[in-house]
Amino acid sequence: MEVGVVGLLRTAWIAATLPILIAALPFSWLSSFRGAVLGFAKRGKTMQSSSQKFTVPQKFFCHFYLVAVAWTTVLLVATLMYAYKAVPLVSDSLLHPSLPNPYTGGSHIFSWHKSHLIPISYKYSVWHSVLLLVLMEVQVLRRLFETIYVFNYSSSARMHIFGYLTGLFFYTAAPLSLCCNNIADIYKFSINGVAEFIVKGKSSMREVEFDWLQLVNSLLKLGWLQWIGAAIFFWGWIHQRQCHAILGSLRENSEQNDEYVIPHGDWFEIVSSPHYLAEIVIYAGLVVASGGTDLTIWLLFGFVVTNLVLAAAETHRWYLRKFESYPKKRRAIIPFVY
Repeated sequence: MEVGVVGLLRTAWIAATLPILIAALPFSWLSSFRGAVLGFAKRGKTMQSSSQKFTVPQKFFCHFYLVAVAWTTVLLVATLMYAYKAVPLVSDSLLHPSLPNPYTGGSHIFSWHKSHLIPISYKYSVWHSVLLLVLMEVQVLRRLFETIYVFNYSSSARMHIFGYLTGLFFYTAAPLSLCCNNIADIYKFSINGVAEFIVKGKSSMREVEFDWLQLVNSLLKLGWLQWIGAAIFFWGWIHQRQCHAILGSLRENSEQNDEYVIPHGDWFEIVSSPHYLAEIVIYAGLVVASGGTDLTIWLLFGFVVTNLVLAAAETHRWYLRKFESYPKKRRAIIPFVY
């Protein structure tokens, strides 16, 4: 299962990224293909009012984050319970013989004795997944809050149905990519727990004692690279929140004045799409926090970069067409470069 999931995810990320890279090639014979890809990426202000075919309301963005929060929470809880009960970093005293260890195989009676055979590198791999999923949960919870309470999507704002389906794919595949190397063992552990509950019943199962101090100590044992990655993540997270607040306030005013205005403040002073730049920083933080050796997470990051650069370029062109006085020093998404 593990190899299948990892291979499927990697293939999916490559398949999703490749059309964007091909569309970026400067060949005239690709103009029709480039136009189709750009059409799929357009939404909101960058989509012409006449282009309403195969579109859905932009407020459907909320669906992405409902799916993301639900799915990330399921993966986080399952991964955390597996890490805490089966492969703890702090001490083997956290292992309860009533819960099976799918990594070692065999029944729960012997799992505790076999726990010493688990490679320490594997234990750290599982706890890296826990940290990555915690960061992802922080991100999608904030995005869900923003789509409901910060953004005031116009009733006329639309996005292409292909872009909508891409968003649903992304927020299903991205959280899974953060723990895919351990998902087979996590799945077995979860299934065994459910089976034991069904067979024995709640009254016959030992109550799970969760020690938050032990959990924190396990996370603190992760390496310096993980915490540098977390710091990069929150740097981007904070700036994205600020940029979204600026956009949200502009959308409130545009509803009243029926007119777009040039955004100012924070990273808007250097790029046209600072919220996209912050998203790239956020996922760069996840790459660093993962240790930088997981190809699946690198492919996820590659899709994020190519997709957002494409969208930011289209937004930048829209600003230049819309405003004659648009600041010339601003770039599309990469400060001072592009």
